[in-house]
Amino acid sequence: MVSIPELDRRYVVQTYKRQPLVLVEGRGMVVKDDRGRRYLDFVGGIAVCSLGHCHPALTNAIAVQAKKLIHVSNLYYIGSQAELAALLARVAPRGIDKFFFCNSGGEANEGALKLAVKHVGRERVIAMHGSFHGRTAVTVGATWKVAYREPFAALIPKIFDFVPFGDLAAVEHAMGEKTAAVIVEPIQGEGGVNVPYDDYLPGLRKLCDEHGVLLILDEVQTGMGRTGKWFACEHWGVEPDIVTLAKALGGGFPIGCLGARGEVAKSFSAGDHASTFGGNPLACAAAKAVVQTMIKLKLPQHAAKTGDYFKKRLTELAENHDCVRDVRGRGLMLGVELSSKELADKVVAKAMRAGFLINATADKVLRFVPPLIVERRHIDRLINALDQIFGEACK
Repeated sequence: MVSIPELDRRYVVQTYKRQPLVLVEGRGMVVKDDRGRRYLDFVGGIAVCSLGHCHPALTNAIAVQAKKLIHVSNLYYIGSQAELAALLARVAPRGIDKFFFCNSGGEANEGALKLAVKHVGRERVIAMHGSFHGRTAVTVGATWKVAYREPFAALIPKIFDFVPFGDLAAVEHAMGEKTAAVIVEPIQGEGGVNVPYDDYLPGLRKLCDEHGVLLILDEVQTGMGRTGKWFACEHWGVEPDIVTLAKALGGGFPIGCLGARGEVAKSFSAGDHASTFGGNPLACAAAKAVVQTMIKLKLPQHAAKTGDYFKKRLTELAENHDCVRDVRGRGLMLGVELSSKELADKVVAKAMRAGFLINATADKVLRFVPPLIVERRHIDRLINALDQIFGEACK
């Protein structure tokens, strides 16, 4: 019999550098591979599996809706879509009360950029060093990593002005009469779990107001309870004009969303933007179940408390190992910067062999974005394993 990795190499476009692992089953914090080995998952589908794996509220919602109606066109009213929008209005940043549904974070960001350009009537966008906003032709243009952008330069609109993340003076200098929007992640994920100074987001809000520019907050990774608040911008009391989300919203089922202030949303009229699959009955039923369960279990609050404990344990670990350069993050979005990429790759591999799934981003930053249901006992097990791994690998 041909193995799954071999089938993948033969028939799947090779755009992913995969770990040597075939995962076949999951429940809560645990996933199993095709050999029956169990792993504690601190990757969570990259901040996606917010309720853990196969939470009954989510699987039941999908099963029930799949037996009733999976897909219809947005030519018709969709009950679960309208209900999900109303639910999101309860937890979204103040003023965000209109929503458009799509299939991914990249699509949400592309829609946000279209809306901003149409509303303001200008054409340039300020983005940040270290940013990641998606892989579509437009959003990869707003993504900082050169390796992602350069091969597709011919397709990317030349509308983005990049400035250093955290530098308000650079943002002000880049603003001009053609600037429509500033797009920023409140905490950079792919860029290395970079947390800005406390005056940064409020300063961006002030600059945008002074120049008649829209503030787009990309909360695809930080949103839906990840940082200990429903949205990371709440840590700084900042209200965006447009916010984007995906990942944790569907708990593993693909869905993306942009939310906007009503005044801004009015700039989109019928035919300006659309999605064949976006906001279909099945996706919205899944997301409704996720949000309702987050509210019921108070998962943002749980993420805040558990995240504080996790960060404390990681900081204690750093004090015992010289190869750890920094510990940073908020809630259950944490990063540990190591001394080199080689070391980070080695730690990820050793952790997997020890029964823990973690990943590295920005070359040498271990990123921890587990399901929001993670408990202290899971964290303690990981810390004990990392203590041993660092002791061996950091020599």
